[in-house]
Amino acid sequence: MPAEIDIAIIGAGVVGLATAREIAQEAKDVFVFEKNRTFGLETSSRNSEVIHAGIYYPEGSLKAKLCVEGKGLLYGFCDKHGIAHKRTGKIVVAEDESEISWLKELHDQGTKNGVDDLMLLSRAEVKKLEPNIEARAGLLSPSSGILDSHALLRSLHSQAREKGVEFVFGTEVVGIERAKQKYKVRMKDREGISAFVAHVVVNCAGLDSDRIAQLSGIDIAKAGYKLHYCKGEYFSLDSKYRSLVSRLIYPVPEQAGHGIHWRQTLDGRVLLGPSAHFVEAIDYSVDETYKQYFYNSARRFFRSLELEDLAPESAGIRPKLQGPGGDFRDFVIIDEERQGLPGLINLIGIESPGLTASLAIARYVDRMMSQ
Repeated sequence: MPAEIDIAIIGAGVVGLATAREIAQEAKDVFVFEKNRTFGLETSSRNSEVIHAGIYYPEGSLKAKLCVEGKGLLYGFCDKHGIAHKRTGKIVVAEDESEISWLKELHDQGTKNGVDDLMLLSRAEVKKLEPNIEARAGLLSPSSGILDSHALLRSLHSQAREKGVEFVFGTEVVGIERAKQKYKVRMKDREGISAFVAHVVVNCAGLDSDRIAQLSGIDIAKAGYKLHYCKGEYFSLDSKYRSLVSRLIYPVPEQAGHGIHWRQTLDGRVLLGPSAHFVEAIDYSVDETYKQYFYNSARRFFRSLELEDLAPESAGIRPKLQGPGGDFRDFVIIDEERQGLPGLINLIGIESPGLTASLAIARYVDRMMSQ
């Protein structure tokens, strides 16, 4: 690769790929550096593959604005490029009277965020839409859906390459140093450590984004950039339950996530998850001791479910800025000019709804770079 480039993007997850595709221009050298053997092997491909509507996040937050914008962009992108998806709709369900107030709060929050198609449902209305689900009430989000995240990743990668973006896989960034209005970036691969100079560095490193920020000299504890790993397992239901539900079924939100939800995959299988518990290390094995927890949660809304109907499916890790019991934290998407590092753009804590918001995040970064 050349000794000096215009833009270095660190991380080839969905946000890194979308950003590369968005900012690529013939007059610029854009390189994406990824420590793994290929793109999208971590959070971007280990999630619920849900297209969120934008109902969970505080009004005016980046999560709210970019989710609502990104939802529209993502549906359009999938339609245009033949990516499998389905606007299934979602029902957030209340088990008892005490949870109905949560539905009303979610309805009001979503409406403030610009989600204008939400509908509160009675018990009978839930039953009419989803005959197999038992609930006291529900909140219908018609614009929620699912997609093939792997196909999305492949399409973004292909389009970025067509625009001239270069990808360097199996390469870990190990140093970032400000030098004469540019950045000296050191990287490590099978052949050892080498370096190049970049005018702009965009940190889209996901689970490693706080470490990348720290390499540049930023005190991540002081800046509030320290990430907390939140693991989520998924279990699948026996094949006899194919097409048990036709929409996404969510309980009222939990502290660390949206709760164990039901999702019909594009091929008709039904998955449960994710769970949400904080861990110290990245480990993608499925802890089968959570099976009982999944069963208990799912059986609240489908009484005839049996424990043996559940099987371990997969697991993922979310890069959360808030730790256990912490308050809401928004996406961090910032040019570190105030840190004396103009042209270093950090994207940290890009968890849910990061997949839904990915195309909107890419536009946001592009506008930031154009200022």
